[in-house]
Amino acid sequence: MTDDYRYAAPVRGVSRVAVCAGLALAAAQAGAEYPERAVRLVVCYAPGGSNDIVARALAQRLTPAWGQTVIVDNRPGGNTIIGTDLVAKAPADGYTLLITPPSFTINPGLSAKLPYDALRDFAPVTLININPQLLLVNPRVPARSVKDLVALARSMSGRMNYSSSGSGGANHLAGELFKAMAGVQIVHIPYKGNAPSLTALAAGEVDMAFNSIPSALPLMRTAKVRALAVTGMQRSGALPDLPTLDESGLRGYEAVAWTGVNAPAGTPVAVVEKIASSMAAIIQSAEFRERLKADGSDPVGSTPEQYGRFVRAEIRKWRKVIASAHVTAE
Repeated sequence: MTDDYRYAAPVRGVSRVAVCAGLALAAAQAGAEYPERAVRLVVCYAPGGSNDIVARALAQRLTPAWGQTVIVDNRPGGNTIIGTDLVAKAPADGYTLLITPPSFTINPGLSAKLPYDALRDFAPVTLININPQLLLVNPRVPARSVKDLVALARSMSGRMNYSSSGSGGANHLAGELFKAMAGVQIVHIPYKGNAPSLTALAAGEVDMAFNSIPSALPLMRTAKVRALAVTGMQRSGALPDLPTLDESGLRGYEAVAWTGVNAPAGTPVAVVEKIASSMAAIIQSAEFRERLKADGSDPVGSTPEQYGRFVRAEIRKWRKVIASAHVTAE
């Protein structure tokens, strides 16, 4: 958007104040009338994943709240770039929204040739939830705390390893952030997905891993893996007795998965605010909060401004980690 309108000459004797007032009124009316037709939520993954599940639960509740159909449109591929680019180039009217995954803030550090700009081409709407990961070890690893693990890794410099779901993914970068903040050398072993990564950990092929709470819980219950800490800044409601890495000595450590909502840049502010407030009311309802918490997720429902700050901070953090660790996408 250019700033040309600021310097436009008065039209037929109408002052700039009146013009701006008219624009503000038009924007407010747009928000009041929205939505007048079906709304599309674009998910960058195939059906069945965590982003898709959250999107469908949200769509199910938005449809009666808005009196319009809310459709989930799965557009997988290209490490989420295909679906993200589709929304970046959609009309800026609030009828095509991105269910935003963590890769939204990781990809800018992995590639200088994205077909969109994550900040310039999108308007932040709301942060739906945060999904902390777990720092897990194989039971044969003698460490019983993060402090123990750091000491062990330092004593075995370069001889310990950790699995991930693939190079450049959220749990890979969680490991790289851990290495940088703890000052340890641990070898990264990428696998083709979360399930193989956890299977390798349980089988003792690797020493440690970062992975989601829902994925890890079955293995924790059968003592095939041991959790040492949670990667969020707050303890998880699903595992309240498990400390955070921040509590455990790595001050400021945070590496979480999350789900947000973005609209194309230029979407009227009143429309963005209506979408955000409608979604926040659903997210913060007791029934929806309990649904998210049951999956090990922490509900948020932020304002557009809060979510925008979160996205900018995540992009800065992961750019730094990716550059210092020389991470490349698969």
